[in-house]
Amino acid sequence: MTRSSSTETATSNDDNGRRHGPGRLKRIYHLVVSNALYLLFAPAAAALARHLSHSITSPSELSTAIATLRSAATDNLPLSIVLLIAIFVFFLQRRRPPPVYLLDFACYKPGPEHVVTHETFMRQSAAAGVFTADSLAFQQKVLQRSGLGQRTYSPRAMLTSPPITKLLNMAEARAEAESVMFGAIDALLAKTGVSTGDIGVLVVNCSLFNPTPSHSSAIVNRYKLRQDVASYNLGGMGCSAGLISIDLAKKLLQAVEHRRKYALVVSMEVMTLNWYRGNNRSMLMTSCLFRMGGAAVLLTNRGGDRRRAKYELLHTVRTHHGADDVAHRCVFQEEDGEGFVGVALSKDLMAVAGEALKANLTALGPLVLPFSEQLLFAASLIARKAAAAIGWRSLVEMIKPYVPDFKTAFEHVCIHAGGRAVLDAMERSLELGEWHMEPSRMTLYRFGNTSSSSLWYELAYTEAKGRVRRGHRVWQVGFGSGFKCNSAVWRALRNVDPAAEEKKGGNPWVEEIHLFPVEVPKVESVVVVPAEK
Repeated sequence: MTRSSSTETATSNDDNGRRHGPGRLKRIYHLVVSNALYLLFAPAAAALARHLSHSITSPSELSTAIATLRSAATDNLPLSIVLLIAIFVFFLQRRRPPPVYLLDFACYKPGPEHVVTHETFMRQSAAAGVFTADSLAFQQKVLQRSGLGQRTYSPRAMLTSPPITKLLNMAEARAEAESVMFGAIDALLAKTGVSTGDIGVLVVNCSLFNPTPSHSSAIVNRYKLRQDVASYNLGGMGCSAGLISIDLAKKLLQAVEHRRKYALVVSMEVMTLNWYRGNNRSMLMTSCLFRMGGAAVLLTNRGGDRRRAKYELLHTVRTHHGADDVAHRCVFQEEDGEGFVGVALSKDLMAVAGEALKANLTALGPLVLPFSEQLLFAASLIARKAAAAIGWRSLVEMIKPYVPDFKTAFEHVCIHAGGRAVLDAMERSLELGEWHMEPSRMTLYRFGNTSSSSLWYELAYTEAKGRVRRGHRVWQVGFGSGFKCNSAVWRALRNVDPAAEEKKGGNPWVEEIHLFPVEVPKVESVVVVPAEK
């Protein structure tokens, strides 16, 4: 059922259904603590200014005061040197690498010939003739509870009727990859008007399909990029590889040798050669959830582009738990007992993801949370440790660990749309509301799990809704095999107008955004149509 049937209604719902912020008392607390320095020093500064205005009434008195200060500095030379060093260190620490801006981005939207409904998916699985009755029933159950809608996309080779195994080949996989990445890049270049000759950095990530020559080489060849382009092709890094690509591009743009350049980042996954045709349930899950899609992002370090850029990249935080054997194998590509290659998801996946998220938030929190939230977290931690040291177990149980309110740090949250279970767990652990979860849930519903590019479909949804305003902060967080959890934080440099986005193209939502959000049933009926003989 559609909640809103017109743009006006959707806008109204956005205004009335916004996130529930902290209560009035907590807002006052945040305001006081965040401005504590001003509140403490403003009266002292005013008193000092008043004293000086009364004591210095002529140029001669001013000269005398300056001479007195010089004499004091000479008499206390060691103290003066320490003060100068402290000032130097303070300003040295405040020096930052050159800022990196997101000029624009574009998401690929396949044509109607690629649409796959639940019934189409089940019909193709049955017609393949490789799945047992139990495996087909399992796939049907997964689809019913997946959170995916009836208009996701699959590549041509997986939609022929009846399925032709010969089409699951290298040529078809390469064709899928090129249609996705070239489609997204074409839309991005049309939006920005940037010449391909100005692109000095290229980073492409695709986890499961990495042919020779690489995807990055195919892009260099297609768009005739410059000979000295810094080109990188990342493979096998899972659904969080998109943010790894952003982090790599950021570091390259902040290097001296890449000043005044553009960085093109392309994130995608290729399904053609990765349709699992065995009967291992842990491997069937990915085939049911993953869909066709990709995105292209243009970053720059050119100061002159700030006025037309959409966002500034504030932070990237990467955490890797690959040293732990359980974490390393919880998402693992291997052959099953029958020799079919698939990606197995272990039963430890959610627990591993939770630990990775906790580590990432521990590193991210001090960078983004207001001091008032950090103070509450520290107070809770100290109180619990003190009670434990004394031996008051009952008091330890009474003092619940304080979960920082990350809604005070971000206006918008984009969580990798890996599946309904992942989104439900994130909503509970971070105490997010429907408004914050909406972009992720609608992306999963409309496009399925598009791997590392899903974060950009979610940001595109937020833009199409007209929610992004200048100064807003956006948090993107993704999970990937290895096991990794990565975050990126952006600040909007201008309001994003949905009407302008529709004219420029590259946003897959703008033509149908008035239909969203929709109610996603917990269990959706999937009618299994007998396969054609």
